[in-house]
Amino acid sequence: MTDTFTWGFTSWLFLADLAIRLGFSLRVIMRKRAPSVSFAWLVVILLLPFAGAITYLLFGENRLGERRANRLLKDRPIIREWSSALRNKAAIDWSTINPECLPLDRQIMATTGIPTMPGNHLELIDEPVRFFSLLIDDIRCARSSCYLEFYVLNVGGRIDELIEALLAARKRGVVCRLLLDSIGSKLFLRSQDATRLRKGGIEVVEALPAGLIRALFVRIDLRNHRKIAVIDGEIAYTGSQNLVDPRFFKQENAVGEWVDAMVRMTGPAVELLTAAFMFDWLLERRQRLASYKGMTDIHPVEPVGNALVQLAPSGPGYGEDTIHDLLLTTIYAARRELILTTPYFVPDNAILAALKSAAQRGVEVTIILPEKNDSRLVHYASRARFDALSKAGVRIMAFAGGLLHTKTITVDNDFCLFGSVNLDMRSFWLNFEMTLVIYNKDFTCRVRELQQGYLRHAVEHDAQNFRNRSYRQQFLENIALLLGPLL
Repeated sequence: MTDTFTWGFTSWLFLADLAIRLGFSLRVIMRKRAPSVSFAWLVVILLLPFAGAITYLLFGENRLGERRANRLLKDRPIIREWSSALRNKAAIDWSTINPECLPLDRQIMATTGIPTMPGNHLELIDEPVRFFSLLIDDIRCARSSCYLEFYVLNVGGRIDELIEALLAARKRGVVCRLLLDSIGSKLFLRSQDATRLRKGGIEVVEALPAGLIRALFVRIDLRNHRKIAVIDGEIAYTGSQNLVDPRFFKQENAVGEWVDAMVRMTGPAVELLTAAFMFDWLLERRQRLASYKGMTDIHPVEPVGNALVQLAPSGPGYGEDTIHDLLLTTIYAARRELILTTPYFVPDNAILAALKSAAQRGVEVTIILPEKNDSRLVHYASRARFDALSKAGVRIMAFAGGLLHTKTITVDNDFCLFGSVNLDMRSFWLNFEMTLVIYNKDFTCRVRELQQGYLRHAVEHDAQNFRNRSYRQQFLENIALLLGPLL
């Protein structure tokens, strides 16, 4: 009897596992995603009994939840209508700009509906001390609103001053709203500091709430990775810096202080960033734009400079390949020089081919990465691409001055991309990101000078010595590369 039961149970278990593997494999194939992504999920499903299917259920599809997706769709026409009105007011003479810029403008308009805005003044900030000093001063002078949207808020150092500045602003009657990612700011959102802010009248909202129960209905590793601050609808900041003081943040990882850059912006494009914040805010509050009419601080801003700026928000619901395709267009636009900085470099085959193609046609392509990374898996997956890039003529530089977290791309010292997007699969397809496309030589020159400063603290990748690395290293890199589409 026992043998019969054991045989029956084993047979049932085998058939159930087979059915699950085949069923989920069929689902992966029929979703028609990038071959590298589909292949990676097939490996996970077929090699891990039951666990592979559970992992796919949790992380395999961009499930935002039915209600959130419906809210996104309902408000999209309102945003597009508003953006179209902005475009009619923003007359631009493209004949004076690099001809490679107009296709980028058209591509972003086609995918997001957001126009290029002229008349902006941009200040590049490459020191966290200066960034926090400027932001805190602006909060202290705020008259109507302070909107902050960040992936991580971690108390300590200058962040304590920022919290006090927000509380003081609220006492003056300023509307203060703080939108923080559920996972990135998990510790803060459950801390006494967050409670103190709420008691002080500051609206603190958790973006994309995560938890075991929610994991059954939505994909919990879709994160809000944006870094935005808007004061009075007239001053805006964005870039790669989280609300953390690098002197106190993740020092236990032994990668040095995080190195970031931000831009302080005034001018018409600030209206776009204000609207971007409010759009994200209302999605999390389960409210419509109409219900906040007159309470958003979205208003026209007078021209104050000569920089052309276009916003490129991305993430699930913004078009499947929005930022990925924009990056491809940017790389192929380069004619003389292409410099990229990113902390996480796990390109798919299309981005890899574009970088190699640029180098092979004579473009000086330089990629600046941190020497030490806080993710071992990303570290190995990045290195798996070094041989192919080096052979094509791409220069790979390892920054030794800390964990380089700045995300920039300069093209021909003529125009640039600046924001929160990493050159990895997660930023391409999973995270909600914000990128500025800046069609301005003066600002691009300043970003390039920042990149050159990073290069002075970097060591060039030794391709010859790298090819002699151990078999163990190569094996780890190739294993990490297989999982690259899932990182």
